[in-house]
Amino acid sequence: MSSRDTKSGERATRASEGITQLLKRWERGDEKALDRLMPLVYDELHRLATAYLRRERREHTLQPTALVNELFLKFFDQRSMTWQNRAQFFGVAAQIMRRILVDHARAHYSAKRGGDRLVVSLKNLAAFGAQPDADLLALHDVLNRLEEIDPTQSRIVELRFFGGLTIKETAEVMSISHATVEREWRMAKAFLKRELTRTRGSY
Repeated sequence: MSSRDTKSGERATRASEGITQLLKRWERGDEKALDRLMPLVYDELHRLATAYLRRERREHTLQPTALVNELFLKFFDQRSMTWQNRAQFFGVAAQIMRRILVDHARAHYSAKRGGDRLVVSLKNLAAFGAQPDADLLALHDVLNRLEEIDPTQSRIVELRFFGGLTIKETAEVMSISHATVEREWRMAKAFLKRELTRTRGSY
C-alpha cells in the first residue's frame, strides 16, 4: 500500500470516529453535536442524492440540495436512537431518503397520472443488466413485496442502494456476517431484476 493510500485510510478512519463520537454526544443531549456532524456527512449525502435524482423535471423543486436539507430536518426525529457508528447513520439516512423520494414521486405521479416520473439509476447494481433504470415507485413496491418474503434481503437492498453502504458496512449495521450479506445481496438483486422487468410497464 502506498503512503497516499495509507494517509487516505487514516483520514477516513478519523472521520468515521468523529461521526460516531458526535452521534453519541447528540444522543446524550448535546445539541451542538448535530451542528458539527452535518458538515462531516453533507458531501456524501449530497453525492448520493445527486445520483438518485439523475433525471429532474424542469418544474421539480426536489434538487439534490433540497433532498439533503429535507433529510436533515427529518433526522431530528431520530435522536432517541442508540447510535453506534457511521454505518448505522447512513443506514438510517437510507431509510429517510427512501421515504422522501417515494413521497415526492407519489405526489407527482398522482398529479400527472402517467406523465414524466422521477427515476433512479440502477447502474450501480450491475446485476440488473439490460434494465439500467427503474421507476422509483416500482422499486418501492417491489422492495415492499421483497420485505414480506425476506425482510433481510429487503433491508440489504435499502442499505446498499439508498444508503450507499459497502458489503462490510451493511454487515456491521445488520449484525450479520460478510458472507451472509453477499449471498443475500445476490439473491435480492435477482429478485428485483425479475420483478422490475415484470412490473415496469404497469406505472
